[in-house]
Amino acid sequence: MTKILPLAALAAALVAGLSSATAQTPLRVAGNFSQNNKQVDIERAFFNALGETSGVGISMNYNPMDVVGVKAPDALRMLRGGSFDIMSVQIGMASRDDAFFEGVDLIGVATDMPSLRKVVDGYRAAFDERLQTRFNAKVLTLWPFGPQVFYCNNEIKTLDDLKGLKVRSFTPSMSAMLEHFGATPVTLQFSEVYPALQRGVASCGVTSPTSGNTGNWPEVTTHLLPLSVSGSVQGHFINLDTWKKFSPEEQAKLEAQFKALEDQFWDLAISANEDAVACNTGQDSCKTHKKFAMKLVEITDEDRAKIKDVAQKVVLPIWKKTCDAVDPNCSKTWNDTAGKAAGLTIE
Repeated sequence: MTKILPLAALAAALVAGLSSATAQTPLRVAGNFSQNNKQVDIERAFFNALGETSGVGISMNYNPMDVVGVKAPDALRMLRGGSFDIMSVQIGMASRDDAFFEGVDLIGVATDMPSLRKVVDGYRAAFDERLQTRFNAKVLTLWPFGPQVFYCNNEIKTLDDLKGLKVRSFTPSMSAMLEHFGATPVTLQFSEVYPALQRGVASCGVTSPTSGNTGNWPEVTTHLLPLSVSGSVQGHFINLDTWKKFSPEEQAKLEAQFKALEDQFWDLAISANEDAVACNTGQDSCKTHKKFAMKLVEITDEDRAKIKDVAQKVVLPIWKKTCDAVDPNCSKTWNDTAGKAAGLTIE
């Protein structure tokens, strides 16, 4: 008996250890729109492998947001309520719940990827602090789809030709810019744009060259004006209650993996869009995207100046009024962080 008991105890300990080693925390993940297949492919591979690559005991239930019926403007509230553990959030759409978040990517502030990355990094800490306070969530990544340009099914030569047209918008500051040029903004999430362009509900849409290509927008548009007005910054956020279930060591491992994911998306935004423009417009240099036959509109110096001008004279003052109404320190915080990085000041 004295020999049997220790053996039984050892067996029990081994079973307990095995159970502990194989126990996994299941996480519900709402990813990007399925039409953005390049981003979704990267996300799916990342999340499916995350338990193994991080060494953290987790399992994933990943689905694109449109597959599980998530509307982009609802993401922050769903994350706060615990409907999902991790969500890919289109910040411009979700910022209608809190104008502070749009400060990471205001129209005309940073129109090339190096400048935008400085602004995002400058605003990150303030963004994360507010996200934790207001929506019980934490930033895991912040990254752009790429330069946001104009797809139109009307002939367009300059920004002045937007006058009288209905143009898809997905952020308040983008709507302010469009109204300044005499267009009517139509707020649509990405999955709604193709049929809207097809049926004439919208005459133009704004998105990145890669997203427009993978979403087949050139099938329902004729003119591409590759003038960048912003970067369409996205984020992967995790519910704070879920995050706190992990030990500091596990959190550090997960953060390292998400940092690599963020870098991958920044690289994609920089490298892929040039090819997408070539493919959208049927150029011989097209390599990896679908080839279409849109007319490429030449960007004028006058239009570039107009975007900078609209940022300083229209977008920033309107955003200041909206954001300071919910947080008296909002514009000051922006000036000290994103504004400093961009070399701009809201008066």
